[in-house]
Amino acid sequence: MRKLLLCAAALLACGVGPAQAADLRDAWLAARQQHPGMAAAAAERAAGDARRLQAERIWNPTVAAQASAGAMGSRTSAQGAAFSLPGSAPVAGVGFETSVHSGPGTRWGVEARMPLYSPERSAQERQLRLSADLSELQAASLQQQLMLQTAERYFAAVLAEQQHALLVRQQQATDRALQEARDRFTAGDTPITDVREAEAQALATAAQAEAASVDLQIARRALAQTTGWDPAAPQTLRPPAAVSALAETMGAASALGPVTSWLDGAAHENLQLRTQAQLVAVAAQEAAKAAQGASTKVDLVGQAGAEHLSGSGRWGSASNAARQFMVGVQIQVPLYTGGQQDARAQELLRLQDKAQANLDSARLEVAQQVHATWLQLQAGVARAHALEAALKAAQARLDATQLGRQVGDRTTLELLRATNDALQAESQLLAHRARMAQARLQLLALAGRLDESALQAATDAGTPVSPSLPPSS
Repeated sequence: MRKLLLCAAALLACGVGPAQAADLRDAWLAARQQHPGMAAAAAERAAGDARRLQAERIWNPTVAAQASAGAMGSRTSAQGAAFSLPGSAPVAGVGFETSVHSGPGTRWGVEARMPLYSPERSAQERQLRLSADLSELQAASLQQQLMLQTAERYFAAVLAEQQHALLVRQQQATDRALQEARDRFTAGDTPITDVREAEAQALATAAQAEAASVDLQIARRALAQTTGWDPAAPQTLRPPAAVSALAETMGAASALGPVTSWLDGAAHENLQLRTQAQLVAVAAQEAAKAAQGASTKVDLVGQAGAEHLSGSGRWGSASNAARQFMVGVQIQVPLYTGGQQDARAQELLRLQDKAQANLDSARLEVAQQVHATWLQLQAGVARAHALEAALKAAQARLDATQLGRQVGDRTTLELLRATNDALQAESQLLAHRARMAQARLQLLALAGRLDESALQAATDAGTPVSPSLPPSS
């Protein structure tokens, strides 16, 4: 019976389960459809598209209109004017005065302006394009973080299921040993101490199984929050090939390739580093834009306007009307900005230095993470073989102890300990394989190569799961 249970567990670990069992790719597809993180990534991409559109339209002409109406007053005085009437000679040195104390007035104007030359606007255009590219990188980073979170919670749920199943098996074996000890005590073949030890072990195992059940519920609920699956009706999870057969499929440790290749791939493709480098570029462009803020600007301008005022003034009823238009080129040359512009430029230069320092720090951190993950995977194969050997030894010891118990050479406590050791060895192997599967995905993420195809490779039982070398730069 025990061997039958072990075979069933092995089939489960290899991914043989119900036809409708969900795998890692199913979990990711569900998370991609409903998780707010993907909505945030989509919004970030849309914001980047809007910035790129701003950059394309930054040189487009603008048209503005204004109008006003209300009570107005006006007084106009002119001296040294010339005056003439039809049929009479002009009279020079004439003075004119008009006034409207208060009366209804209107004023309107329309202006069209198109920039022709503006270093500040050119810098702003480049900054918008860089910012749009930054949004794309940030959206990809959000998606990668969600992918890692989904894989982590999926593996946690799979491992919790397997650990719970192991403890249920251990509880069943302990209950059988307890019943056997009671029967032997009744028959006078074993002392009461065997019964008491079996009872204590049964209580301890039941408590562990209950704790494992709670852990399983927590893991399933965490996965449900990511995927949107109903936690009250949890999916049956199929462990991916990366969990079930990691040691066999990875082969020799050298299959990972040299760490220098992974370091080089991370230096060029890591999303965190690319995002930080883009932040440096954006900061540099912001400083350039500020430095060009006091530069000469040339605009093509068209203006038209009118003003009308009527009412009573000093010399009786009066009405003033004026119309004007202009089409031409306007040049603006700042002469003095008060120093505020220079201070702003200095601030942005220091912020650029800060962004560069953050990039250098991120490079060191990513390199350390690549080294640590690579070494973890390098040692993982040997560790898996050692745990497999320990499991075989524990199972052999369990078989021998069971045989010894049947002939009276072993006690019930020794049998319970051997059973516990065998199940603990199997539990440690399952946990190690799950950690290695997560480490593999983490290494791919550090190299900027974690995508849906990587999850599919971890899902397909026939697909090698050893991470391939990143492309050479």
